[in-house]
Amino acid sequence: MAAPPDRVTFREVFGIAEFRALWLAELLSIAGDQLARVALSILVFTATGSATLTGLTYALTFAPSLLGGIFLTGLADRFSRRTVMVVVDLLRAGLIVLVALPALPFWVVCVLVGAVSLLNPPFKAAQLALLPQVLEGDRFVVGMGVRSMTVQSAQLLGFAGGGALLLAVDPHLALAIDAATFLLSAAFVRFGVQARPPAASAEKRKSFFAMISTGGRVAWSSPALRALVLFTWLMGLLPVYEGIAAPYVSAAGGGPELVGLLLAADPVGSVIGTFVFTRWVPAQARPKLIAPLSALCAVPMLVGFTQPGTPLSIVLFVLSGAFGSVALLQATASLTLAVPDENRAQTMGLSNTGLTTMLGVSPLIGGLLTDLVGPQTTVGIFGVAGVVLTLPLAVAWHRSMTTGTTSRVDNEAPRAEHA
Repeated sequence: MAAPPDRVTFREVFGIAEFRALWLAELLSIAGDQLARVALSILVFTATGSATLTGLTYALTFAPSLLGGIFLTGLADRFSRRTVMVVVDLLRAGLIVLVALPALPFWVVCVLVGAVSLLNPPFKAAQLALLPQVLEGDRFVVGMGVRSMTVQSAQLLGFAGGGALLLAVDPHLALAIDAATFLLSAAFVRFGVQARPPAASAEKRKSFFAMISTGGRVAWSSPALRALVLFTWLMGLLPVYEGIAAPYVSAAGGGPELVGLLLAADPVGSVIGTFVFTRWVPAQARPKLIAPLSALCAVPMLVGFTQPGTPLSIVLFVLSGAFGSVALLQATASLTLAVPDENRAQTMGLSNTGLTTMLGVSPLIGGLLTDLVGPQTTVGIFGVAGVVLTLPLAVAWHRSMTTGTTSRVDNEAPRAEHA
């Protein structure tokens, strides 16, 4: 079935050379990250024999990015975004080369891995802020959909592929391959993306700490922007079933082989939902669907109260992943377009930091609840929370759509910058 002639197609988006360069750079970064996480886990566990230290190292591939999201993403507004991406890639390549050196003390490995994680947010913020300049109009949302499908597919295949590769190569060599992916990513960005001046001109450029606070003020400058930010955070809170997959399958009477299938449900749903949404839903209808899609993400989780088996749960989580990923996609796209360009990277960095925080908080709360009421009931509770939390956000977003305040966001956000 072909897309209607008035809709932007994937082929049209991939026909833009700058987007291809950004897409390939991100694909390489994701592949390298997944491979590095598997290699680091093997290296640390082999060297220490400690599951705790292995888990700590794995956490360091994510946790410092929270600080990077707050303090470093504004660099992509103060300097050329292409330059920020290239410099970050080169720094990450150098750090990973050092991690690949044999016989490093464990604390040095932790510092280096943490530094790589710290640098991830400014790269992503610069890329996200560049995309509206590379992809105009509806091409931007379709391009975001392509990114979403790429990320989910890469994560779905990454760990399995990384594990298979490490059966054939030494973990130190795998880390060297990771460093090479960052170098290739830098080359794609440097030679495939046009040079553009910094978004924040010299007159608009603020001090480092003022820059950080400005991003927060812009994000909360209107009910419409607040709703969009909170929608993205809510979508990070809901997929609790990923964090409690093992006890969930065990409680349902399934074996370990079903844990992987349950973990694959959300990414599979994301790819399917994003494909359908970007290909067949009219562009003008997409922002109106943010609230309904957020609620639909939570509804399948309510079945958890009936103590469903693993096969039915997998189907439900595919549905939840499809609706949730599309809601997150459109909320992020709408927020990106709504904020002024000179603050876009900082604002989106803070939004993504909140999303990442929710992705970490969700399994923590889910684990505590699971010990009290069981995994299936925990999923049901999160479903209720999702529906309840969506209601006030839906009201705020509906009011902004019907009163036309969403069209005035661009005027309100710059005023917040000077507040």
